[in-house]
Amino acid sequence: MSYESKLSIQFSSKSIRNRVNQIGQELSKKFESKNPIFIGVLNGSFMFLSDLMRALTIDCEMDFIQLKSYHGKKSTGKVVLVKDFSINLKNRHIIIVEDIIETGKTLKFLLNKIESFSPQSISIVTLLAKNKDRSFEFDIDHIGFEISREFVVGYGLDYNQKFRHLDSIYVLE
Repeated sequence: MSYESKLSIQFSSKSIRNRVNQIGQELSKKFESKNPIFIGVLNGSFMFLSDLMRALTIDCEMDFIQLKSYHGKKSTGKVVLVKDFSINLKNRHIIIVEDIIETGKTLKFLLNKIESFSPQSISIVTLLAKNKDRSFEFDIDHIGFEISREFVVGYGLDYNQKFRHLDSIYVLE
């Protein structure tokens, strides 16, 4: 399948790598001696989380949760829990790692779930924040890049499970 005609580059692998390393340094400084738990939101965050973990210089733990709210390019409006946590979050520093935050509905669902475990702190890290003028009911602590309304794929982001493998982020025409 030739997909090049459908894609235009938004962020190169080099710019992604540089930004992920910068976020890793900031988190390492902020959470030094705190052994935080990084929670990757599957499936989209796996590449970002993997690279972010390698950029850290601190002791930490990792877990995943899988939520679903999209079909194709459209949000279904409902958040469905597919895979739950497998680690105790009580009284821990939690760092949520998202691939993209657009409407904030999925993240609001996740925040409510995590808060029920009485963590010591919750931080939010996202590779991409869409529609930066949108006001969310929560603060995003670290944003890799801000984008507008375009639909993007690559570096873990997909369109119907395709394009996740690409090492850069592209706009899907």
